Amino acid sequence: MQSARDRLEIILSRLADRAADEKIYTKLYTQAALAAADAADARQRAGGCLGPLDGVIVSIKDLFDVAGEPTRAGSLMFAGAPPAAQDAAIVRRLRRAGAVILGKTNMTEFAFTAIGDNPHYGTPGNAADASLIPGGSSSGAGVAVAEGSSQISIGSDTGGSVRIPASLNGVVGFKPTARRVPLTGAFPLSMTLDSIGPLARSVADCAVADAIMAGEEPVALQPIPIAGLRIGIARGALFGETQPEVAGAFEACIDRIGQAGARASDFSIDDLIAEMRLATRRGTIASMEGAEVHADWLASETSVPVDPHVTGPLSRALAVPASAYIRTIRRRGELAAAVAQRLETVDVLALPTVPIVAPSIAAMAGDEALRDRTEGLLLRNTQVANQFDLCAISLPMPSTKLPAGLMMVARHGHDRHLLAIAAAIEALLSG
Repeated sequence: MQSARDRLEIILSRLADRAADEKIYTKLYTQAALAAADAADARQRAGGCLGPLDGVIVSIKDLFDVAGEPTRAGSLMFAGAPPAAQDAAIVRRLRRAGAVILGKTNMTEFAFTAIGDNPHYGTPGNAADASLIPGGSSSGAGVAVAEGSSQISIGSDTGGSVRIPASLNGVVGFKPTARRVPLTGAFPLSMTLDSIGPLARSVADCAVADAIMAGEEPVALQPIPIAGLRIGIARGALFGETQPEVAGAFEACIDRIGQAGARASDFSIDDLIAEMRLATRRGTIASMEGAEVHADWLASETSVPVDPHVTGPLSRALAVPASAYIRTIRRRGELAAAVAQRLETVDVLALPTVPIVAPSIAAMAGDEALRDRTEGLLLRNTQVANQFDLCAISLPMPSTKLPAGLMMVARHGHDRHLLAIAAAIEALLSG
């Protein structure tokens, strides 16, 4: 079996070859990673393994504190910020489990947009084709796993920021129930919607990382028979404008799952989605809560450049009165309860993670209207899990020219059950 040191040195050699044009990682911890890999190998030789993450090479989004350095959150504004006093809670837990923290991955500024571009630190090219967008906001995380420069990447997901890059780069991305994983030491966007999740090449790796970050003992997922599973197909508003290639791959997946004995049926939540759109018409929860996080500099004459795709929505949300925000949060609670009740009749909802494959970086840079429309499509399906306080996972769909994801959504707190179902479906689709 290849040692952790050998795996790491191969990756470091690849990264050194492109050091002058590095856009996926914003910081490498070369010496610390080598020391951690050596320690893991020594434990392995001595029979003292710390568990399934011991010696696994992990990258973290530049949103999480690492003691002794600033957390930049994809922005020049924080490049000179005071260094973090201690590691983020999830970084401490990963280290204790023996993970080799290779570095921090690039992201969209303040984790706010879904395209995956960053005007300050560069835009990582999609792992399937570097001319295409990576998806965001955990852009570097998705590319790093897909290209093999980390075995697991840790991202954040406020409206789809783990699952969008997972879908567009052809890897697995898991969004846990919000507050399952502690946010301490993670730069915030939305205190209501933020969640921390892994991207990896398999459901099993995501499940291990999730358990460790949630403070649970990582145990193997219990196999769940596909036969008899109740799968709701969320047709309607969430299927509009789906590209034929994505729609065809999705229907092929559902056919295979049905042939394995699952009971798939149409399951509309269009009425509740419409109600949520009505509730957030003055401002999205992410933009209103993000505006509070950034209120001081938004109200000042800051000289540090910030991506206008970030400042525009945040500035508009800053003007929304507190009464409108409170009403939105109250209504969101009511709608989440309504969705939870409706989902009691199925095990999971299934739909395409995003309705499109990755478009080109150049097209997004040259056409603002196209960019806005694309961003809306990227977020449309994924944000449902955040808005209604659910858990969700994206799996790569087989036989597509460009990567596309199959998303499954489950009730609040049903994370382990969802992961077990996803593992069974992953095995079926890869068989």
